Order: sequence, then C-alpha cells, then structure tokens
Amino acid sequence: MKRSLFNSLIIASISLSSLQACAQPEQKIPLDASANNYKLELVSEGIQIPWGMAWLNERDLLVTDRRGELRLIRDGKLVEQTVKGTPKVHDEGQGGLLDIELDPNFADNGWIYFSYSGYEGDGEGYNTSIMRARFKDMTLVDQQLLFDGEPNIKTTKHYGSRIEFDKEGYLYFSIGDRGKRDVHPQSLDYDAGKIHRINSDGSIPKSNPFYNHKTTHKSIYSYGHRNPQGMAMHPKTGVIWSHEHGPRGGDEINIVKAGANYGWPEITYGINYIGTTITDETSRAGMEQPDWYWVPSIAPSGMEFITSDKYPQWQGHIAVGSMKFGHLVLVKLDGDKVTGHSKVFEGVGRVRSLATHPNGDLYLGVDGVGVYKVVPKI
Repeated sequence: MKRSLFNSLIIASISLSSLQACAQPEQKIPLDASANNYKLELVSEGIQIPWGMAWLNERDLLVTDRRGELRLIRDGKLVEQTVKGTPKVHDEGQGGLLDIELDPNFADNGWIYFSYSGYEGDGEGYNTSIMRARFKDMTLVDQQLLFDGEPNIKTTKHYGSRIEFDKEGYLYFSIGDRGKRDVHPQSLDYDAGKIHRINSDGSIPKSNPFYNHKTTHKSIYSYGHRNPQGMAMHPKTGVIWSHEHGPRGGDEINIVKAGANYGWPEITYGINYIGTTITDETSRAGMEQPDWYWVPSIAPSGMEFITSDKYPQWQGHIAVGSMKFGHLVLVKLDGDKVTGHSKVFEGVGRVRSLATHPNGDLYLGVDGVGVYKVVPKI
C-alpha cells in the first residue's frame, strides 16, 4: 500500500512537471538561409572561458579568461605571457574575471574597464566589481576601483556583468540577482538584479532615475533583472540593449529604459528548473514586457550589432551566442522591433563572447576552444 501511494505521488509529480514544462510554446530556431555564406576560422586556442573581448587596435585583442587571466592575441597569435596586474577574483561557479570594454576616448586616455567577482566591499563573500586600468608592457597599471556591488554574499552565480558605453559616455553594467530572486531584483536597496549607470570615473550621473531617492542606490538605472550577460549599444539610436538568462525558459531581450522594472521574478515566461511554477503572471501593470523571449532557454551570452558590409545578410541585425545549443543566434530587427531569429554555425560550441574588429570582422569566443573569426566563403 505504501509502495503504491509512493508510486502514485511520483507519477503525479512527473505529470505536474511535464505540464509545467509545456506551459509555454516551444520556439523553433530555424537554420539561417545565409549559413552557407560564412565559415569560422580558428584564430587562437588556449583560452578556456573567453568571457569578454576588446580590440585595442587593429593588431591587439585583449581577452578575459574567467579563471582570472587576461590574455593578449597579437597579429592572430596568443601571446604566451599572461597580462600582469589583474584584480584578485573569486574564481568559483560563475565568478571570475568577466567582461572588458574600452573607454570611448581610449585613443586619448587609454582607459580599459573590467568587471569581475571581487572581494571588495563589506561583509563576507563577493559581488560584481568594476575597475579601470591602463595597459602597458603586458601589465595593467593605474588601477582604479570604480564600483563594488552590495551586499557581498557567498553564492557563486548570477554576477551578470556585461559592460557597455552609450554615445554620451555613460558606462552601463549589469549585476545578476546573485541567486536571491525573492530579495534582490525588486528592491532598490540592493545592487543585485539591476543594470547600473555611472560616469567613466565612477561618479554617479545626477540624471540617473533614482539619484534623488534617499535610500535607493543612486547608480541603479533599471531593475527586476535575473542575470543579464549581453549588452550592446544600438549603432544608430545610441540606446542600450541587453539580454538576460531566464530560468527554464524565458531568456529575454530588452531595450533598457531609465527607471523601468523588468519584472523578475514577479513576471516571467520561464519556470523552475525542476518544472514547477515560479509565477502564473507573464505581465503586470508597471512592468516591462521583453522585446523578445526564448522558450526553451538558449542560455544567451555576448551581444553584438552587426554593422559591417562584410556580412550583408546580417547587417542591421544582432548576433547573440547560445551556450546551451552551441551555435550563434541571428536576431532579426526591423528598426527597434525584433521580428525573428535564426541559427548559424551549429555545433561550434558554447559561444561566450562577441567582438568586432576595427575593420568589421566578427570574432567569437567559444568555451573550451578559444577565439574564431567569421569569414565569408569564397
């Protein structure tokens, strides 16, 4: 009798999970018609998790390896020596040395910006930190800590951590909910679950939406985010776009708006990893709807607007890495409206980061492999 009851409960649980898993329609990602027009050329191996990439000039590409190393690819070859002077990072789980971005006036001031899971700040644990430094003789010099997320906690996931400048020179960066979804994303008393905006020197713009709120963290630009790992500036409008990981389903693309609440976890198109419901709501007054969402999740990472005429079929659209399915996703745009998506380079691996060379070539950082260049087939 006990065994029969136990089996009945197991069957009921599996049935519930199956129903929840089917609660959202599955989106099929078709192969892009241009897939045969381009191929991948391996540039460099030896970088285990190429989390972020930035071109200093036409010869030099800096690549962050999440385990805490900063590497230089010069003239298409990985320099054996690692860059010295990197910050101390907590290399565990999803933490480590994360994104990298150049100052808009890099040619004049030489500033390079990094995000990482750091020990700065009060309390035990770690959180997302932002630092800037200059690069000289394979060493980071003139390091300045600009921001450290509060509070420190001991979870090792959801650091978010993409960095992007807009046309006005403001620096945007993301911090995921740090695994504390019921506390952080909807509260303006915490840095986690937010996209922040600061000046390039770390000061807070007075035009930030919560600057005059007494108890709110003034750097917060938008909130209600889960774990944004993609961020890019629209080349024409100058507006910041981002994408973020949902749970099981519900990865999102969002146009970032000042003071906006993107709803996590009060609204979502995803469910828990075990198949149970997070919330019955996918929309609510006062909360933003995603400009696009994926069910099932693609595990997006990296984000780049394609502007080069080297890729005419992709020009004007967005490239996004899919770590879960191991391919590149081409997100189709009509102005500011997402109209569809397709996949290219099936089986390449976990596409972690994207960067555009000054000449327009697109580069992909792939976990466990290294860095590829996208080249047209002759």
